[in-house]
Amino acid sequence: MDAMIRELSFAEALREAMGHALETDPRVFLMGEDIGVYGGAFQVTGDLVHRFGEARVIDAPIAELGQAGVAVGAALAGQRPVLEFQFSDFAALAMEQIANQAAKIRFMYGGKCSVPVVMRMPCGSGTGAAAQHSQSMEAWFAHVPGLKVVEPSTPADAKGLFLAALDDPDPVMFFEHKLLYKTKGHVPTEAYRIPLGKAEIKRKGSQLTIVASAIMVLKALEAAEELAKDGYDVEVVDLRTLRPLDTETIIASVKKTSRLMCVYEGAKTLGIGAEIAAMIAESEAFDYLDAPIRRLGGAECPLPYNPDLERAAVPQVPDIVAAARDMLSKRV
Repeated sequence: MDAMIRELSFAEALREAMGHALETDPRVFLMGEDIGVYGGAFQVTGDLVHRFGEARVIDAPIAELGQAGVAVGAALAGQRPVLEFQFSDFAALAMEQIANQAAKIRFMYGGKCSVPVVMRMPCGSGTGAAAQHSQSMEAWFAHVPGLKVVEPSTPADAKGLFLAALDDPDPVMFFEHKLLYKTKGHVPTEAYRIPLGKAEIKRKGSQLTIVASAIMVLKALEAAEELAKDGYDVEVVDLRTLRPLDTETIIASVKKTSRLMCVYEGAKTLGIGAEIAAMIAESEAFDYLDAPIRRLGGAECPLPYNPDLERAAVPQVPDIVAAARDMLSKRV
């Protein structure tokens, strides 16, 4: 990466990536509700409509299934659409186009065509937006063959992963936790790419592996620092991409630490943690485990509106610390 770096917010890093794509590739256009003059529900598209015009930054009507259909058709016709769902929850209205069309077209036509579309998915709890605007639905999409699912945790990763997603010949679901939009970090100026399907060890450790993505990476890192005060050495693996999953990095980490905790905001049952736990159970890393694998996921309920209940429904730093202490005290 370029040595020239600045501090940008997560939202600014995404906007920079989209601006670069619009400048350098005439096939790229953005579409979504209120992404034009308003700048997006979370101000991610910002002033892009003033820089590139309404023909390439398109305010769409409230019709998610139709938007997704237009994006899939444009991708098939050689364009590079970027569709923003105002809230990822609304993508449920467009599942026919996403899961039944975009994901399957390459397979059904024997590889003769593809659907290079990026669908941006603001997701997650913490804004008091209640049950229909706060879900973490990444496991829904990661279950569908033909879709790639990306979920960055830092501004630098957001920029690099977005540009890589835009280069990808297949549909990419790009999840953006809403609480990350204002977080800041160093971002290189150049138009770099971070390969999809490659996790990163955000903190090295020797006694416990915590696997997480998006906002849960920040919580896991904070928990690791708290545990370090008591002499515990925790490794934090940032998945960055849920599908394809970087099994190699996870297996290597578990073989080193002998303990695994999966932390995720989506409902615990049948979530990404279940997939990772099963993958480790089927791998050579299973024989290295010194404690049962722990899944720390969201509560089995719709996200509450009440802020205290909302916080209680998803893993928080004290929950991660307590679960880690319990794991580190046990051996199989």
